[in-house]
Amino acid sequence: MLSRILSLPQEEVGPPPDGGLRAWLQILAGHLINALTWGYSASFGVYQLHYTTTLSLPESQIAWIGSLQVFLTFFVGTFSGRSADAGYVQHTTLLGSTLIVFGTFMTSLATEYWQIFLAQGLCTGLGMGALYMPAVAVIGSYWKERKAMALGLAASGSGTGSILFPLIIQHLQPTIGFPRAVQVQGCIALACAIVINLLLRPRLPPRKAGALVEWKAFSEPTYILFTIGVFLLFLTLYFCFFFINTFATSIVGLSPEEAVNMLVIINAVGIPVRPFLGLVADRYFGSLPTLIFATVFLAIMLFVWIPIRSVGSLYVYAVFYGLATGATQGSQCTPLPSDSSLAPLKLGAFPEIEPSRLRFEY
Repeated sequence: MLSRILSLPQEEVGPPPDGGLRAWLQILAGHLINALTWGYSASFGVYQLHYTTTLSLPESQIAWIGSLQVFLTFFVGTFSGRSADAGYVQHTTLLGSTLIVFGTFMTSLATEYWQIFLAQGLCTGLGMGALYMPAVAVIGSYWKERKAMALGLAASGSGTGSILFPLIIQHLQPTIGFPRAVQVQGCIALACAIVINLLLRPRLPPRKAGALVEWKAFSEPTYILFTIGVFLLFLTLYFCFFFINTFATSIVGLSPEEAVNMLVIINAVGIPVRPFLGLVADRYFGSLPTLIFATVFLAIMLFVWIPIRSVGSLYVYAVFYGLATGATQGSQCTPLPSDSSLAPLKLGAFPEIEPSRLRFEY
């Protein structure tokens, strides 16, 4: 039955179905894609702490690895978004998932900084860029009235991945060692990749002709302002994910094992927030006002971090920061202009220059 649903002819394209098994399967695929992309990126804090301890390198230098991942996710998205628009969704999905799995296994074998940088930063980052952007466009094409909710459910996969991956390191590293713990992550990534490639199917016909970057989109003032806003948002969004573990050990005095709990709490709280904010945006306030509220909330929480010095206040802060990041991540893609045929190109055009984020230090 699953094979019949996924092989339905796509020549006749009507309005988005806003439901049905095939549409829900795209959300499942998107959930797993977010787990492998943003979930992996959001769990970098546990790697940051491990590399800082074992390699004895400055935290800002280690942060280049995770920053490169996030930068490449968007930069490569410019090209993978256009490829998806041209009808190569399944090709880019296969390429991206393969690079993520390969990069994860190579990370388990790496012992020097440059090896980790190439495996976890470059290879995995390229895979994330190839995998993420086409998936968002595919999911959005199946939904209209409940698009924000659908994208929110898919986006909650980043919370799933960012809980699972740190817990694997936290609980398996003491018994089997860091390399084998990362290999377990690689096996999980492989299983997710297989399911993703089986489920993700585009609904819209390919648009073979067209520019690599849809410059026409930049003639829309709303789109320009939205892109600038998202650019500024991403300058700070992952700062806490990268450094809260190190902050917890060096400033608050937690053990490395206890510090991982901060990352888990932040990501766990964000899981239900993403689809909930999508539902609120669909029914009440609209996507853009919801995103503005979430962004202001996130800015406030970053300022609240400054005076925190006790264990109890850090745990409370992790809960509220998880609410803030879950809200922003769950609502940032839905206010795009309504021309769904250009969605892959418009998504890929966001110029988030992530490495500038790592120059901040607490």
